[in-house]
Amino acid sequence: MMQCGWPLMGPLRWLHYVNKEVKVRAGKGEEHRGWLLSVDPVSASVVLVSFGEAVAVRVVMGHAVEAVEVLRAAADDETAKRLRSVFLPPPSPCLDPKELRQRRDAVRRWLQENRIPVEEEGEELKVAGVLTIAAPYSAHACRSSNQIILDRIQRLIGIQDCTNQGLPL
Repeated sequence: MMQCGWPLMGPLRWLHYVNKEVKVRAGKGEEHRGWLLSVDPVSASVVLVSFGEAVAVRVVMGHAVEAVEVLRAAADDETAKRLRSVFLPPPSPCLDPKELRQRRDAVRRWLQENRIPVEEEGEELKVAGVLTIAAPYSAHACRSSNQIILDRIQRLIGIQDCTNQGLPL
């Protein structure tokens, strides 16, 4: 068990806790359990991942950490694999060029039907000049520095994917 001074331990000592199941005691008697995925080197904040019915990610701010106790020293192969893939996008379907073209055209039409300006730039779709959609033209394939537009377009494409109105998945 590690007592007070978590922020003072430094990154080299924090590495000994990464990929281990831990119990973190924070201020006001709070306790958090999970697999320690990462520690922010500046703030000493810890990222805990719990696997239940759904994956839960919790960040405990470094200044609030009072103690860290290792519950399980090593993750089994399955848990280690799940930890490595927590923040990875879901695998994209393998579509042949014809299916990709159909999907791009369907997404373009869907956006135009929703009165969103979209144009093709090579193999990508450009939305309102501020968002790019690359193959496979899913919500996860959107890129933009404008978080509000990114969220709205991702939700629109997600609705289209859910209703599957002519889009090859």
